Amino acid sequence: MAVSFFIQPFGFTNIQFRVSEMFNHLVVFNKKYIFGIVMGVFLTNLLFSPLGVYDLVFGVGQSLIALLITIFSSKFLKNIWLRMIFNTVVFTFTMFIIALELKLVLGYPFFITWFTVAAGEFVVMFAGMPIVYYLNKRIGFDKLLS
Repeated sequence: MAVSFFIQPFGFTNIQFRVSEMFNHLVVFNKKYIFGIVMGVFLTNLLFSPLGVYDLVFGVGQSLIALLITIFSSKFLKNIWLRMIFNTVVFTFTMFIIALELKLVLGYPFFITWFTVAAGEFVVMFAGMPIVYYLNKRIGFDKLLS
């Protein structure tokens, strides 16, 4: 939430760059992180989003759906890097939900908006993979919530 506060001007429009999105990768280490991630999205959108209740429904919903897909996939993807790549693809693809929100609330063109929010999500999630991976090496995310 604190990370989102500092990049607020780049977090709630059709061009999004939320550095905190890299922490979505925590679920590849332990599925219990879903609770903290979803609560963080909820609180960030509640406190900072100019879109109000729409962002609570669409933003939290998109995160929850993407996280659940990634958690389910972990039964089949055992390699941590493959899980993070898959997670990045899932979050990038499901940004159509955010594009739909921006279309409904602000009238932004759907496909262009999907492209721009997906591109921002991909960059942050892709760049976050090595950061979260090496943080895990130091901290051990997989063991923190046993």
